[in-house]
Amino acid sequence: MAEQGLEGSQPVDLSKHPSGIVPTLQNIVSTVNLDCKLDLKAIALQARNAEYNPKRFAAVIMRIREPKTTALIFASGKMVCTGAKSETQSKLAARKYARIVQKLGFPAKFKDFKIQNIVGSCDYEPELFPGLIYRMKQPKIVLLIFVSGKIVITGAKVREETYTAFENIYPVLTEFRKNQQ
Repeated sequence: MAEQGLEGSQPVDLSKHPSGIVPTLQNIVSTVNLDCKLDLKAIALQARNAEYNPKRFAAVIMRIREPKTTALIFASGKMVCTGAKSETQSKLAARKYARIVQKLGFPAKFKDFKIQNIVGSCDYEPELFPGLIYRMKQPKIVLLIFVSGKIVITGAKVREETYTAFENIYPVLTEFRKNQQ
């Protein structure tokens, strides 16, 4: 398993990932302030990749294909971007949404971009532990550990927290390995 690489190709840096396993980033959630009031109905009518149903949800839902993401755009000018697989992709996507809003005639800026959550997952040996929700204090991360061997790591603000959380939990998991039959 030590040959499993970051994003699949390069070898694992064992000084950063002593377990030899690198969690794969699955979803990045970020926010940005476009710093202007928005007419959501006008955006929904003019942008082809947008939906707006104010009775259901008070934001325009907009999607782009590259990076494959979804944005929630609020009348206040606040925006949430979800679905990116890396921090760079998340920022790029958020910029693209801001540009779309600008092209529709709004004086949108790009203020206070912030990564709000990073979700990562990885495989480990399924004989290790039955399943739990583990709330780590440092870094402040939640790990969902399943009997199938799947782990979901959520709550990170930076990628390194995801990796640190896994490295912190890995020795605990190996300690509770089921006895080999």
